[in-house]
Amino acid sequence: MTVTSEPVASGLRLDGVRAGYHDADVLSGLDLDARPGEFLVLAGPSGCGKSTLLRSVSGLHPVRSGRVLVDGQPVRGTSADRALVFQEDGLLPWRSVLRNVELPLAVQRIPRAERRERAAHWIDRVGLAGYERYLPRQLSGGMRQRAQLARTLAANPRIILMDEPFAALDVRTRASMRALLVDVWRANPTTVLFVTHDVDEALALADRVAVLDRGGRIAALVDVPHPRPADPSTADNAAAKARLLAALTEEGA
Repeated sequence: MTVTSEPVASGLRLDGVRAGYHDADVLSGLDLDARPGEFLVLAGPSGCGKSTLLRSVSGLHPVRSGRVLVDGQPVRGTSADRALVFQEDGLLPWRSVLRNVELPLAVQRIPRAERRERAAHWIDRVGLAGYERYLPRQLSGGMRQRAQLARTLAANPRIILMDEPFAALDVRTRASMRALLVDVWRANPTTVLFVTHDVDEALALADRVAVLDRGGRIAALVDVPHPRPADPSTADNAAAKARLLAALTEEGA
């Protein structure tokens, strides 16, 4: 596989999914579809199951009943085709940026020359060329998130699961990371599930926003009819924002 190859986006379906912790369900009969290459944002009140949903799709958290299907095949564990990105960057502090980005490729036993080439490509793509030998402690928060994004994309996943990845960043850096993510996603259209509590962030990124209720089900699906970057002044986007705010208010988010 070369660095210029594009992952083939996968379709995703959650069919009556129940999942939780100990004796309590967090997701209770959730149904949801994501089209191949769709950017689907998950929103809703704290504790409604957004993170549990991502972990169930990744294969890290087994469901109690129902099915998680990727391209029609049930998820039975983790896979390199599904990448989970957390708010914390998760970079190994003793490895350089280059070696952090190479790490999933080494796990996949990609030959050294190819993984070095792919890692260098994505480091450059996220704007970190020249920082290959830096350690994570030498980088700003935004730079570490760029390194995490490069590491994720270098592995060529078909589904990317993002759990509030920019929440800890300042406003300016957060806007820059959103723009970078959209730019990269356009060029490499994988399927993305992205959790956020920020309405403007949801509208800036999403094809659709799925609002979860406190029972761990889908309360509303809001289409976002804009070309990117979003222009919040248009009537269509104003209407989408009003629908999303109404759904979130009803759910107490």
